Amino acid sequence: MAEDIALLKHLSLNQITTEQWNLKEAALGCAKAEIPWISIWRHKMEEFGLAESKRIIQDTGLQVSSLCRGGMFPAATKEQRQRNLDDNKRAVEEAAELGTDVLVLVCGPAPDRDIDLSRQWVEEGIEQLVPFAEAHGVKLGIEPLHPMYAADRSVIVTLGQANKMAEKFTADQVGVVVDVFHVWWDPELYEQIARAKGRILGFHVSDWNVPITNTFKARRMMGDGVIEIRRIRKAVEEAGYHGPIEVEIMNQDLWDMPGDDVLALMKDRFVKHV
Repeated sequence: MAEDIALLKHLSLNQITTEQWNLKEAALGCAKAEIPWISIWRHKMEEFGLAESKRIIQDTGLQVSSLCRGGMFPAATKEQRQRNLDDNKRAVEEAAELGTDVLVLVCGPAPDRDIDLSRQWVEEGIEQLVPFAEAHGVKLGIEPLHPMYAADRSVIVTLGQANKMAEKFTADQVGVVVDVFHVWWDPELYEQIARAKGRILGFHVSDWNVPITNTFKARRMMGDGVIEIRRIRKAVEEAGYHGPIEVEIMNQDLWDMPGDDVLALMKDRFVKHV
């Protein structure tokens, strides 16, 4: 029981899990359910504006585990890559204002078939963003996505890739985000988690069930799939990460449920399977 209470102190609602709720509803729901952390998505923040979103978070007493998302660096033209960089700078400012020091980077797909060049653009974008982020006290968390998202969301698809890129910078500038849905399959997973020691900026949990019929909404609640979530969590802790653990689940069945019911289920599964 004491161990469960200690673990729940790390629980964070990643807002996409309750996509049916706006930011105010999610914040009030977390406060009611005694969930101490929340990860904010930018499109949810934009509904209220930055100042009002900050007030909502402060009024509910929540802590912000991260802002989702920056990234999307590759683009076919230099002008569009600059616009993407400018948007990342706005995201850094928003993260700092909301009280989190972690901006999650979903790095972006190739605008054409040149995936190697797009990975170079990701690296260049991060390099350009680092001084601005550092000046605002914000760290950049590279989140590798499952390879099935390489064509539409991110050309960074393994934790090894993310580590290699992060290691070009200091640990207080750039790190990695470990999302079990994206990395559970990787035969080098535990080696790469150990390699990331001191650089893990976030840990996200959900589950992988089959068959997958909708890649974006494929995630399931912890315990409904095949991922060794607890083993991965212990490896992340051994690598020095003891921060918030975000439940991030894109799933239509959850979005069709009352938000309070989603949070109750989330807390129950978190204790049993994380």
